[in-house]
Amino acid sequence: MSRTRSIPTNKSASSRSRSAGTRSSSNKSQSQAGSRSQSRPRTKPYTKEQLHHHNSHRFLGFLAALFAIAALICTAARALPADLQALPYVPVAIAATPWFALLGLIALLMAIMSRKVLAALIAVAAVGINGYWQYPFFHSPDPLPQAAYNAVAASEANTADAFARVMTFNVYKGQADAQAIVDTVRDQRVEVLALQETTDDFVQRLKEAGIERYLPYSNVSSSDGVYGNGLWSATPLSQPVDDEVNSSASFMPAGTVDMGGNQIRFVSVHTTAPVPGYWRQWKRSIDELGLMRGHTDTRYVFMGDFNATYDHAPFREFLGSRFLDAARISGHGFTFSWPTNRPGLPMFAGIDHVVLDQGMRAGQCKTVRITGSDHAALLVTIDVMQ
Repeated sequence: MSRTRSIPTNKSASSRSRSAGTRSSSNKSQSQAGSRSQSRPRTKPYTKEQLHHHNSHRFLGFLAALFAIAALICTAARALPADLQALPYVPVAIAATPWFALLGLIALLMAIMSRKVLAALIAVAAVGINGYWQYPFFHSPDPLPQAAYNAVAASEANTADAFARVMTFNVYKGQADAQAIVDTVRDQRVEVLALQETTDDFVQRLKEAGIERYLPYSNVSSSDGVYGNGLWSATPLSQPVDDEVNSSASFMPAGTVDMGGNQIRFVSVHTTAPVPGYWRQWKRSIDELGLMRGHTDTRYVFMGDFNATYDHAPFREFLGSRFLDAARISGHGFTFSWPTNRPGLPMFAGIDHVVLDQGMRAGQCKTVRITGSDHAALLVTIDVMQ
């Protein structure tokens, strides 16, 4: 009986070989995967502190962008045409234009901290544009001569020269402290005083406080018989009129003062306030002042409550190429004068002005708080000599 030996076929061998190879490959892959898994660091979840920091970072970046855009838009509003600046509430926003530079700086700091490049660029643009517009207030191209400083530093005002200390003040419907006004006139050796929102009772209190000892000549007028504007002078007021401007806002009295042989016509100004219902009337009252540029035979000094800052286009159009804002040409800096009676709110708007005719110079600008009013008094030394 013969034995038959079983020999595996090539197919079975090949199958076992592939199976072994597969297991080997699988083991190798698992080994490599395990190696990679061991070499790769495990991602840990954020802690509460890390999540809080991340959210704070994002919120800071949001605020940076918001403040930067607001600063740029509000700053750019200064460039709007005069008609558009008379739209509701636009005059109020433009009155705060210099403060938007501060908002831009805050936005820039936030953008740097949150690494928001675009917000930082917008903030830089807002600050740069605002700085370009406001810089002239801090640089005088034509300062006062030493003779002007000497003249107003004397113990008594010299009314025979071309220099004078002048003052304008809104007395807030006659509620300001009359004695404090007279004391300021005495201490500052004021030669010409312009007051707005006077009443008959206030004028009487001003006399009782002794205003006529220093400024004996006056011209006060009222368009409604209740509130008026007035001028007081150390020397006679010639050619007095109740309303030099023919204004739709209020009577603006005027009188001519001889200053060292120079005939200077002073006007006490009070325009319409930019409040709801009077936006267009506000612009109209300033435009009426602009007509005075055509009176080329007279040299003017306008003093009063213009209810507008230099950033308002209607005010700049009134100045034109002829008139000059004393605060701006003096290099003194900002002369914020309103409001003074809002607790917690600083004076942020320079709406009281002394406006000079061409060829005049100004210096020593300052504001003085006087109780009873929502405005501060503005004092300026002027030189009218050409």
